[in-house]
Amino acid sequence: MRYGEGLLEEILRRTDIVQLVGRRVKLARKGRMFWGCCPFHKENTPSFKVENERRTYKCFGCGAGGDAFKWLMETEGLSFPEAVQKLAGEAGVELPQWSAEDEARETRRKSLYEIVELACRFYEEQLKLRAGDAARSYLESRALNADIRKRFRLGYAPSGTALKEHLAGKSVGLEHMIEAGLVRPGEEGRAPRDFFFDRVTFPISDPRGRVVAFGARTLKPDVQPKYINTGETALFSKGRLLYNLHAAREAALKGSTLVVAEGYMDVIALVRAGLEASVAPLGTALTEDQLSLLWRLAPEPVLCFDGDEAGARAARRAARLALGSLAPGQSLRFAFLPTGDDPDDVLRAQGAAALRTMIEKARALSDVLWAGETEGRDFSTPERRAGLEAELDKIVREIRHPKIADYYRSDFSDRVFQRFKRAIRARPGQAGRGTGYGKRAFEKDARGGGARDEVSAAVRDSALARNAGDSARRIKEMELSGLMIGAPALIERHAEAIAALGFADPQLDSLRRELLHLAASGVRLDERAVETHLVRQGMGGLAERLKTRRVVGRGPEGESHDEDSEARWLRAVAQFRDLIDFDVRRDRALERHLADQSEESWSEVQKLLGDRARPAD
Repeated sequence: MRYGEGLLEEILRRTDIVQLVGRRVKLARKGRMFWGCCPFHKENTPSFKVENERRTYKCFGCGAGGDAFKWLMETEGLSFPEAVQKLAGEAGVELPQWSAEDEARETRRKSLYEIVELACRFYEEQLKLRAGDAARSYLESRALNADIRKRFRLGYAPSGTALKEHLAGKSVGLEHMIEAGLVRPGEEGRAPRDFFFDRVTFPISDPRGRVVAFGARTLKPDVQPKYINTGETALFSKGRLLYNLHAAREAALKGSTLVVAEGYMDVIALVRAGLEASVAPLGTALTEDQLSLLWRLAPEPVLCFDGDEAGARAARRAARLALGSLAPGQSLRFAFLPTGDDPDDVLRAQGAAALRTMIEKARALSDVLWAGETEGRDFSTPERRAGLEAELDKIVREIRHPKIADYYRSDFSDRVFQRFKRAIRARPGQAGRGTGYGKRAFEKDARGGGARDEVSAAVRDSALARNAGDSARRIKEMELSGLMIGAPALIERHAEAIAALGFADPQLDSLRRELLHLAASGVRLDERAVETHLVRQGMGGLAERLKTRRVVGRGPEGESHDEDSEARWLRAVAQFRDLIDFDVRRDRALERHLADQSEESWSEVQKLLGDRARPAD
């Protein structure tokens, strides 16, 4: 059901967000706002702000923020409709009445939940009886004792129509058994029979912990497929849920590493090893809906794969799937087990500590993407290396977020250079002078002679350099830092913008973060307080040097002109962003030229290089 904006606003108005957030975060009042340590990243100095007036929360360290609905979605893993329903109930807001059709559909769904729960209990009981001897023996051979079986509600589906007859005895109609995916309808003169028979069952729950379906493993080696799942039903869509999601959600929200395994038994092995927040897809490759579920619980879930070729292929598929949805701080990591081993094999052979270590050493998404394009391949010719760059460029173009795409482009450029730099050779007639080839240019034979290559290489190296003390960007960073020290009111007024700025100079960036933490502490900010704090943090010398960059206007009697400092700040920020934009445009122009070596792209490079007067200071 869709909810109108007026209704949502009323729910937010009646919700005390400070009280809501305070259930999980210890908050301290500072004026009209409340501050605490952010629950989404580790920090010692509070930079997490909650405001009842604006009905929002915001972290100036990691950027997390939103309203009460977003808070429940991020901390409890609820969907938006679930968050609305929960807050409406707490706030005493009556949601719109459903139509008769809505009511009938919901009543039928509730009935299906009850029927699937009856089936789950039946399977659990069958596992304990003589009929389940073979299933119990199999599970015990995999070291799954009674406690583990009870925790995961494992069961046994006997052959024939045992479940059908059991449910009929509970007054469940045949049509409801079929609708719940528990019984196959009669076909070609055959009578209806149980969907699962002679298999170990693994209950699948929805995010609220209600059993909605089952996975099942055969006990006979000659029966295929080895695993099957409940078909699509009104309660269950295999591409939109994850095995063990309900139990893993609470563990992940408490800080446990979220691990995605390949199957049911893998999840159980990981949980036995102490990795409580473990889940698995339901017999298919990871889907976008499942990725969305994962990112609600953790910013960087770890995908765990067997170390064979099938595992590598699955990892590459998942990596490419994630590209379009990457966001700042939101990615994937990948753990690969020894070839031929699954988590249970590692757990039994090497122990829980070894399995946890393999998860902790998970590789970054960029590493997996690079390996997928390079491992086991021959790049001995310029054409093959050019082909690699083309494939890497395709990967970058799949990333929708422009800043992340820029970082990946730079990362791949560095990797290509490091991988093939030994292949750099001086051009004929340039012996003893050096090649003049920069990154991405080392295997190009640019038209127009070596001078053009030398210019391209010099500019590329200049663009990558981070320690150019007199560069325009560092000068602007110093100016902005000086403004913050000289006019501390700017920090409070522009805290979000300052949090979003990224200074290339590490000292200046540390100072920027320190000033944000100071503002977040609720201390009354003035120039003396700021300087005193920076001295205590060992930044007194840096602050003193930045005095020359202060451009806060002073009146004839020495008073500060806030309007003047505000105007100077806004102008400096705009110029700083222009500098970053200039660097991006220049780098892209060079990339185009180094890729196609056309006169048109070279003219564009010359135009940018000729315009050395960057955005005016």
